[in-house]
Amino acid sequence: MSRQPVPLPAEHIPPGTPAWRTADVLRWLDAVPARWAHPLFAVVALAVSVVWEVATGPAPVCTSAEPCGSDWPGLAVAVVLVLSLYWVWRQPRLAIGGLVVTVVALAVGEGVTVFARPSALAYLITAGFAVAGLAHRTAVAGRQRGLALEVAGSAAQPLPDAARTFRRGRLSFALAAVFLAVAGFGVHQALGVADAYEQRAANAARLSGEVTAVDEDDGLLTVTAEGRTHRIETAFPEDFPVDTRVDLVADGDRVVLVAEPYDAFGWELLVLAGSVTGLAFLVNGVAGRLGARRLRSGPLPVLHVLVREGEEDGRTWVFAADDTEGRRPVLWFHSLYADDDRVKEDEDDFETEGDDPALDRLAATLRGDGPAPPLREAVLYGAPRTGAEVVFVARDDEDDPEVAVECSVTSVRPAVSLWNTGRPQTLGRKHPRRPVEEVAAGLTPSAEPRVWRAHGFSRAVGLGLLVVQGGGLWAVLEDGPSWHWLMLAVALPWLVTSVATATTWRITADRDGLWVMTAWRVRRVPWETILSVTHREDGIDIGRAGDDAVRLSPTGWAWLERRLGREPGAARVADELRALLLRPDLRPAGEAASDRQGMPVGPPLVTLTVLWGAVVLLLL
Repeated sequence: MSRQPVPLPAEHIPPGTPAWRTADVLRWLDAVPARWAHPLFAVVALAVSVVWEVATGPAPVCTSAEPCGSDWPGLAVAVVLVLSLYWVWRQPRLAIGGLVVTVVALAVGEGVTVFARPSALAYLITAGFAVAGLAHRTAVAGRQRGLALEVAGSAAQPLPDAARTFRRGRLSFALAAVFLAVAGFGVHQALGVADAYEQRAANAARLSGEVTAVDEDDGLLTVTAEGRTHRIETAFPEDFPVDTRVDLVADGDRVVLVAEPYDAFGWELLVLAGSVTGLAFLVNGVAGRLGARRLRSGPLPVLHVLVREGEEDGRTWVFAADDTEGRRPVLWFHSLYADDDRVKEDEDDFETEGDDPALDRLAATLRGDGPAPPLREAVLYGAPRTGAEVVFVARDDEDDPEVAVECSVTSVRPAVSLWNTGRPQTLGRKHPRRPVEEVAAGLTPSAEPRVWRAHGFSRAVGLGLLVVQGGGLWAVLEDGPSWHWLMLAVALPWLVTSVATATTWRITADRDGLWVMTAWRVRRVPWETILSVTHREDGIDIGRAGDDAVRLSPTGWAWLERRLGREPGAARVADELRALLLRPDLRPAGEAASDRQGMPVGPPLVTLTVLWGAVVLLLL
């Protein structure tokens, strides 16, 4: 029997609040960006074109008339460029402006004929592609807001009082201040390097000499001036071929090129990193603060929904009001309590000494073997759309009579798959459990033992690790005895165990318990000693009394299996084992013979590994 959502008292549901039902939710989810507009495509294309332009574009030629120094305008454009790559993910409107600035800067710097160069033209095209995708995502967000407002109708309510005092962006502002201070320090140091050179150059001797040798590998020029030979470092030795006349500044034993007076690249790199990080945090803080201010500016549309907390990532998932099973999430965001007193109460709860059932449930949930957080009735304030800020009111659980107000601290994101295909995104546990009743319905009592063994994905993982093992062994032994052999001694046992497990693991269930075949042995696990069965971190854990767990790992690659639209094979095995654990009537009636229990392949694999090592040593 399914668990009913935690109800929200009627006095906390504003009159006339419409329910956001599945039909309306599906329309909202259909209004997601097209797959071509996924930000990953734009970021990768932009990054490739930038690398191409930097690698093949003309570098500035340093001369005595126009010496190379700190290029602050160019550094500012670089900051905008890197920020734009980040904003493609987080701030579409700012990303459009940033990309326009970089294209204009490129055209102004070299003229519009610059786009006749293939690398510059590629950047122009990819920037246009990115802007088109960003504009499409912005328009889609507007459609999502319109659909939400259509459902909300005339229902509008002021923000709850607790949410009016909630402030966004404090941490972002603090981090922005730190990184911008670092950038400011870098600017100060770079300017100090330039000033120090100017002061030395004012009193130094000016010489003119001839390049007699060039060492491009080490970046050194050999220059003869006034009968003396000088060895001078340069960042661009290719700009000064032999027999070139160069101007020098000589200050004692220090001689530098007038064309390359000083090197502040390290400080400029610090300015770039500090500015990009600091401005990113600053913009995030400002965006959050403005979003929260818009929520407080007037009455807001309200929707009756269901919410659930994520078990591993802390996300708040929103469901349709009639999706009482929590099967299809609509959107997600991270949230915090708007009431500081409630946060303090939660913190005090963790300091409680002695046994506390609530803490026990929390610890079980974090371990992955406890009940899933419940669905809760909630009222959502604000028109949900991608990138919006929202507030919701709900009870924490059935035992809590108080109603909590929570505010989003990250923007709303639709709960669709990674590539915006419209399919629902998996939520909650990384390896979600199907209800026992659903799994049991697909199982029928059997007299014969049930056997689960390594599936195709698991064997593919094992073969991949086997290739890594063989190649690593070759690479380490190739150079003869060295300290790298210590690494081999540490990694090889893990690799052998993982390869043997992934390719041949097997679990056999009979009337008395499980036979679990690992890399090295077959273990007997009676039913009465099993406490839980979970699929976690690409492994199957069989929990027993006294924390004496039996673990099979790896048993596949769940991440890739889900990305390919398939249910992870090991997760299905764990669900069926859990059903047998909780439903004894489904357990096999017979006993498993030795030939059904499996044969560990760890020892033979060790022999093959030793033979491979011997072959490698003979061939080298």
